[in-house]
Amino acid sequence: MLRIKRDHKVRRFHQAKWDEPVIFELHNSGERGVQVPLTEAGIVASVGDGLSTIPASMRRKAELRLPEVAQARVLRHYLRLSQETLGADLNIEIGQGTCTMKYSPKINEALARSPQMTELHPAQDPDTVQGILEVMYKMDLFLREISGMDRFSLQSGSGSQAAMAMAAIVRAYHQSKGEDLTRDEIITTIYSHPSDAAAAIVKGYKIITIYPDAEGYPDLQALKQAISSRTAGLIVANPEDTGVFNKRIAEFTRLVHEAGGLCCYDQANANALLGITRAKEAGFDMCFFNLHKTFSTPHGCGGPGGGAVGVLEELAGFLPVPLVEFVGGRYILNYDLPDSIGKVRMYYGVPPVMLKAYSWIMSLGAEGLYEAAKVSVLNNNYLYSKIMQIKGADAPYVRDKQPIEQIRYSFEALKQETGVEVEDIQNRMPDFGLHMWTSHHPYLVPSPVTLEPTESYSKTELEEYCATLGHVVQEARENPDIVKTAPHNSVCHKIDYSVLDRPEDWCITWRSYLKKTKPE
Repeated sequence: MLRIKRDHKVRRFHQAKWDEPVIFELHNSGERGVQVPLTEAGIVASVGDGLSTIPASMRRKAELRLPEVAQARVLRHYLRLSQETLGADLNIEIGQGTCTMKYSPKINEALARSPQMTELHPAQDPDTVQGILEVMYKMDLFLREISGMDRFSLQSGSGSQAAMAMAAIVRAYHQSKGEDLTRDEIITTIYSHPSDAAAAIVKGYKIITIYPDAEGYPDLQALKQAISSRTAGLIVANPEDTGVFNKRIAEFTRLVHEAGGLCCYDQANANALLGITRAKEAGFDMCFFNLHKTFSTPHGCGGPGGGAVGVLEELAGFLPVPLVEFVGGRYILNYDLPDSIGKVRMYYGVPPVMLKAYSWIMSLGAEGLYEAAKVSVLNNNYLYSKIMQIKGADAPYVRDKQPIEQIRYSFEALKQETGVEVEDIQNRMPDFGLHMWTSHHPYLVPSPVTLEPTESYSKTELEEYCATLGHVVQEARENPDIVKTAPHNSVCHKIDYSVLDRPEDWCITWRSYLKKTKPE
């Protein structure tokens, strides 16, 4: 095998691999992690056994089929699984694109896992949960200052849910004016998050998509042609997923307003904008933030998340209920919003996410948020300067522009030269303990790679990532088979993705697995 000279910054790495069964397969009847003591006789005599008073309709007909596993074996099981993963606490995680996998302070995790937090119940009387209601109320105030909006709801559990809430507010607003039947079109851009269009479709809107012009910005002339008396609103991200800020955004919002539409800002990731620009000054009527992106909560494995939806005063009555108010020296839940779109999820949102975001903002303060934004842009531009030195890499939308917090690169030239696909590079990077994300659809940038360093990483760490990527690109030219057959040092080698196209083979739970593999 051809030996490749390794750059000194490229880390030697080999992922731990255990032939680890799922926890249900470790079941051994009679094993216990904790022996729960029997209820003392005096307590039984005083309050009963705790079971007989439960109505029969609420009792299980059969015991829970949970695995019985000793404590030490449980510990080994989950530690082994943790060794088989990559994540922000293990590797330089700049390869997750818009998910902003920044470093999240462990003190904030400790706060969210404290008994004062974990033992709360959403059905408690508001007088008994004043602490978390205060956090929610102050988060609202913080986000108003950051965005320029007048009121926030923290109920949405994700950015997509927040986008749907904005689309619902657009519909409710036009219904209040008797225009909902005629205003049935939402305008978005091709490089805004796909969930913006999807959320509007869920609410019954037709979608008009604006593509880039010759300069790479959303086409202003195409917008003018798209706007009509049927325009209900505009839902866009800015910067888009190319990492370039739309310098004409105020013109976009002005034109939509003149046509009677509302303007909605997808700020799922506002990492580069904190303290620099706000939704209000750009002419937006509402916006949303992903607390699990910009505000460092984080959102490992797809959850938990938090989507904060903010609106101008004119639209405050349409927000989901309840809202937290401070009245007479106490925090209350206000359900009295006659024009509310109702609930977009159960209860009030995801309180542990709110608490972590609140703690992050409090620890940084206004100057710290501004500094985080500046460093994230600096890191991204430094990363850009290094990657553009790698032969075969390109950044189609960034030429002659300053990128903001991320860039969608293209390795199409490398593919044409070597036959190595960007997915092959993605599979090779874990062999060095790193992760690289390609892109979500649509794949308009050929052979895309979306990188976003955030403010968390040092110059040395960025250089290690770029050196590793450059090393893999060198391998693609000199020993392409090692890249095409990757990963080699990871837990898994090639994965059969075809199962994703066969829902009948999916097994989301152990019970569904048993039904499909051992039918009764």
